[in-house]
Amino acid sequence: MSIGTDLFEENRGRLLALLTRLSYEEREVTLASGQKSNFYIDCKQTVLTAEGHFLVASLFGRILAERAPEVEAIGGVTMGADPLASAVSTLSFIAGRPLPAFYVRKEAKGHGTAAWIEGAKSLRPGMPVAILEDVVTTGGSALKAIARAREHGLKVAIILGLVDRDEGGRETLEKEAPLVTLFRRKDFVR
Repeated sequence: MSIGTDLFEENRGRLLALLTRLSYEEREVTLASGQKSNFYIDCKQTVLTAEGHFLVASLFGRILAERAPEVEAIGGVTMGADPLASAVSTLSFIAGRPLPAFYVRKEAKGHGTAAWIEGAKSLRPGMPVAILEDVVTTGGSALKAIARAREHGLKVAIILGLVDRDEGGRETLEKEAPLVTLFRRKDFVR
């Protein structure tokens, strides 16, 4: 299943239908960035379904294989990136090219190791990684993940996102690494 093939586009369409039905709402909200918006996309509602898990993993896996085949691990800031990373990691194992997942904490662990990154024992300095993000608004969450990954000695090769809200995050993140998103704000306009 290559990017742009019928199967890729069919799976992308299925994921968009799920996101539209389960995750997209037109209502006034305050986003994590503090910005106000007239729509909200809670991707976890979709990604945490079995079909959503499979579709995200297969689509992100295909993008990684074609655009960043050097990537050896995937992760991002908890909570939005957790199901994405786990789904991709699981399917990568089934496909015979295991990619360990890692989670970046919002705050250092308050006890024990005081770690910022969970899953760190599967990582090594210089390892090329992909940072995953559910919704890109300002890029703040992904920037935190990138900073923590780099502090851990990892090389950020690509950033993958489900939805780009087209609110400036793309420009910010592309200064750090290439960004590929499956959907943009216009895909949800009714």
